[in-house]
Amino acid sequence: MSGTEENTPVLDTVELGRGGPVVGVQGLGCMGMSFAYGPTDADAARATLERALELGVTFYDTADMYGFGANEEFLAPFLAAHRDEIVLATKFGIVLDPADLSKRAVRNDRAYVRQCVEGSLRRLGTDVIDVYYMHRRDVNVPIEETVGAMAELVAEGKVRHLGLSEVTGEELRAAHAVHPIAAVQSEWSVFSRDVEDTAVPAAADLGTAFVPYSPLGRGFLTGSFTSADKELGDDDFRRTMPRFTGENATSNAHLVEPIRSVGEAHGATPGQVALAWLHAQAAARKLAVVPIPGTRKPSRVEENTGATRLVLTPGELELLDGIAGRVRGDRYADMSTTSAGRE
Repeated sequence: MSGTEENTPVLDTVELGRGGPVVGVQGLGCMGMSFAYGPTDADAARATLERALELGVTFYDTADMYGFGANEEFLAPFLAAHRDEIVLATKFGIVLDPADLSKRAVRNDRAYVRQCVEGSLRRLGTDVIDVYYMHRRDVNVPIEETVGAMAELVAEGKVRHLGLSEVTGEELRAAHAVHPIAAVQSEWSVFSRDVEDTAVPAAADLGTAFVPYSPLGRGFLTGSFTSADKELGDDDFRRTMPRFTGENATSNAHLVEPIRSVGEAHGATPGQVALAWLHAQAAARKLAVVPIPGTRKPSRVEENTGATRLVLTPGELELLDGIAGRVRGDRYADMSTTSAGRE
């Protein structure tokens, strides 16, 4: 790998789905480089992409709705420079209102799938997408119809592998019967564990990899903020999330303490502990788990990848397992398009 520093630990690898692409056991969520979390230093973000690759991160995640395509455009030069070294995932399905970002719709119909893939290919400057996700489920469109349209893209060589985001176990099984699903992406962390009810067991049964997004609770688990409405800017999406504001945030901030105490015992950060907990789920639940923590700083990538070498004791895992049941507030103000909202 060009640019890799001598003695720099490189991540272990894992397969996304049976016969899917081989990637580093931790990926990189790129949304915040263009969208949702306030102003971005583009140079630092580009350096973050390069540093991640040096450390063995080969799985990069974006979506067409991140900045109305701006994030895909931002990643295009990096993709062109390293096309054979990385696996790039993007998503379709969420429709934003430019006049009001709090308003969003979901579309999964065949015409929209085909419209979106062409736009993503153009913005990314590539002729094939490695993993193409359905970002959210439109319950008015049979999932078999949507996945059938996505499978056509595989047959045409525009997409290599298929993924789904925020689906139930039943929806995953129905989709997989139409075409193999390489990966399911949903929120999963020591704070958010509803996916363990049906989606995680179904993925394990089918050989589908699980890609946890927001594995650091959008920064809350690292202690980078304790109250979104008091500490973050008006343009920060986290101000709309119930568990990060008001009395919920005050209560939930106390739940970070056990994470911090475990970290101190290992000389590790709270974020590393949260990621190590997720990596431990791979062996415990017998499936590939590839978290995609997002960051815009090279130093944070170094910290996050260090979590792959942190082994927690059974007692520490048990301590962390008790956190999720005490979290106050939903993940989103509107949970109707999430797997938890359809169970």
